[in-house]
Amino acid sequence: MTGSLTRRTAVPDTRKTRALIIAAGQGTRLRPYTDDRPKCMVEIAGRPMLHHQMRALRAHGISEFVIIRGYLGDRIVPDAPEGVRFVDNTDFKNNNILMSLFTAGSNLAGDCVVSYADIVYHPDVVRAVLSSPAPGALIVDRQWHSAYEGRTDHPVSEAELCRLNRSLPGLVEEVGKQVGPTGAYGEFIGLARFRAPLVARLWAHYSAALYRGVDAPLGNAPSLRKAYLTDLINEAIADGEYFAAVPIDGRWREIDTVQDLERAHAIVNW
Repeated sequence: MTGSLTRRTAVPDTRKTRALIIAAGQGTRLRPYTDDRPKCMVEIAGRPMLHHQMRALRAHGISEFVIIRGYLGDRIVPDAPEGVRFVDNTDFKNNNILMSLFTAGSNLAGDCVVSYADIVYHPDVVRAVLSSPAPGALIVDRQWHSAYEGRTDHPVSEAELCRLNRSLPGLVEEVGKQVGPTGAYGEFIGLARFRAPLVARLWAHYSAALYRGVDAPLGNAPSLRKAYLTDLINEAIADGEYFAAVPIDGRWREIDTVQDLERAHAIVNW
């Protein structure tokens, strides 16, 4: 693949960077593969999704992991036990990605990498997100169209697409399913890095939303319970926060449906 990943950029010291992996969902569209295991433990190319992620993160110095679990959480087995902590989202049936992430509590502090659990990515994608100097960095796939060719069980309307700020090149103006393909720069893949001061400010935004109530709307979400991470990011952008779009050209996959899983085996060969 060509693009930003081909550039040799220095990766900062990541020994104090913590990875939080949101792995609480039920994975209903991956049944029967998720009948006896959580989504992140479904195998692709002979290895659970979670293990692909952890190996890619470890390859760039990440050694501290917080896995937020819910559905069949006791069956989540990391690639190695060192540096791994579990946090339980006991209300996973009723809340979405955003509330699941903040279940981490005090573990969500300092410099953090946040990853959805149903994606796999090449280690170079981790290098790219860690190398961004911005307070917040979102991995955005510019070649997103190709992944949706023939992807009938997961239409483009479900893609968390990203639009850039015209006045501030490289910075995100809006991200999420509401953006739509017209004028979209690419797809946010579900991998982000937030520096410590920004994490503290995101907590302030989340706390304010929590004060308004879990059934009150948040951005484009009908309620905080149903909100995505992107809803909070958009709130923060509107308040003046900076999130860089870190471009990649493929080398990742989301596995949300059985169709995705069948297609991924032939693609995830790194």
